[in-house]
Amino acid sequence: MPASLLPDVRIPAVSIYESVFGGLSADELGAVAIIDGVSGAETTFGQLRGQIDALAGALAARGVILGEIIGLLCPNVPVFATAFHGILRAGGVVTTINSLYTAEEIERQLKDSGASWLFTVSPFLATAEAAAAGAGIPPDHVVVLDGAEGHPSLRELLGAGEQPPELSFDPATQIAVLPYSSGTTGRPKGVMLTHTNLVANVAQGIGAIGVERGERVLAVLPFFHIYGLTVLLNYALTLRAVLVTMPRFDLPEFLRITSEHRCNWLFIAPPIAVALAKHPIVDNYDLSSVKVVFSGAAPLAGALAEAVAQRLGCTVAQGYGMTEASPATHVIPNARPDIDRASVGLALPNTESRIVDPETGIDVAVPDAGPSLPGELLVRGPQVMAGYLGNAEATAETLDADGWLHTGDLATVDADGIYRIVDRLKELIKYKGYQVAPAVLEAVLLEHPGIADAAVIGVSDEDGQEIPRAYVVLQPGASLGEEEVVGFVAGRVAPHEKVRQVRFLAAIPKSSAGKILRRELREHP
Repeated sequence: MPASLLPDVRIPAVSIYESVFGGLSADELGAVAIIDGVSGAETTFGQLRGQIDALAGALAARGVILGEIIGLLCPNVPVFATAFHGILRAGGVVTTINSLYTAEEIERQLKDSGASWLFTVSPFLATAEAAAAGAGIPPDHVVVLDGAEGHPSLRELLGAGEQPPELSFDPATQIAVLPYSSGTTGRPKGVMLTHTNLVANVAQGIGAIGVERGERVLAVLPFFHIYGLTVLLNYALTLRAVLVTMPRFDLPEFLRITSEHRCNWLFIAPPIAVALAKHPIVDNYDLSSVKVVFSGAAPLAGALAEAVAQRLGCTVAQGYGMTEASPATHVIPNARPDIDRASVGLALPNTESRIVDPETGIDVAVPDAGPSLPGELLVRGPQVMAGYLGNAEATAETLDADGWLHTGDLATVDADGIYRIVDRLKELIKYKGYQVAPAVLEAVLLEHPGIADAAVIGVSDEDGQEIPRAYVVLQPGASLGEEEVVGFVAGRVAPHEKVRQVRFLAAIPKSSAGKILRRELREHP
């Protein structure tokens, strides 16, 4: 059943700035837009828009032009919104950078994207400076939002008093954001998302997700991740909800902020659901304000969803998407308590979905009762990316000539249009909602002189969450233990990319063409 069962919505043909801030009324200018969850400091919509306009003017005065790529390395603090939207208002393209990345990983993204500026904060400055230097970005193009000697600061840029530029572009073709994703396999690639992609995904989610004006939304999921960027930052601000920011996850602080700021919506990934369901400290906090816990970024088990709902006395829902779809394609609507919590719900408005046999490409039949046979989920809609930056081959592998995005996930659908993710075709691992590309870890493992061959797959831990496991073939005469392999990788990758388990084999199973047979690896305990 290709068409969504939810009615189509109008997609405005405007920029993200116009979509989020263009319609602010006089009353809304004084309403609170963002609360710093740590300090309690508040920023109104009027203040935020004024900062965005001033930053855009300062950047234009310093030579930023339409389409210029600017890196943003920043945790979830209120100035992220100013920097992100200010860059876009100036005509720039934001490449959001994982705050956990090493200097080498940041440098690689800056180089690949062609970034000419980098915005960051002082706690990240040492890493940012090393990455910027390696990428050829001069110190006067490294903006330290909270100030640092030898670099422009946000205060300096906002104080310049420059007017935002007059811009004219087609939002359907102008790239706005360049997050990096591994897609279904391989190393991270720049995902080209247009203004219309992001505007569309917010419009699609407004009625389906169900956040209401004035409600308080906890923003712990990182804004650098497309889930946090679209579903929290842009969606909440468009609805005139209140964003309560949290720079990193810490369970007691998460519970304190939720309780003290009376948050109504908690957008999370499954590992936080595990803590909410099981950790005894949860009972020490008043979470009665919580109306909905909405999970995404990785599959949420139905039993876990029910445990959270029972303990907090709230609704638990989940959605599905991928960076290449801005990201949301399916959600359990807040108005549909009848839908199984273990499912990912219905296709969003304006979104077509198909389940196809991965071998034949033929559409799987939808039975009159019960779920269909599993097949690869394909989606098509206004939120689907323009393609991968500078990588036509990878684009063609993921986005076919008819505009269908091949997700690499196996799903089923029933006659009520309810979709369930049942397995993964793609090699990508989702550790705590973060993407981990096996190819990246395999390359790191093979740098060790004692390792002859290696492969990495995702396996489930005791909580049913996916973790990276390495299979290693040692060089003749080499002697390595699990701790040594884990430590070697840990020193070269971001924390979420660490190998969590190691198994030693005599040989990595491969096809005649040399492709790793990952399904065979899953049979090894």
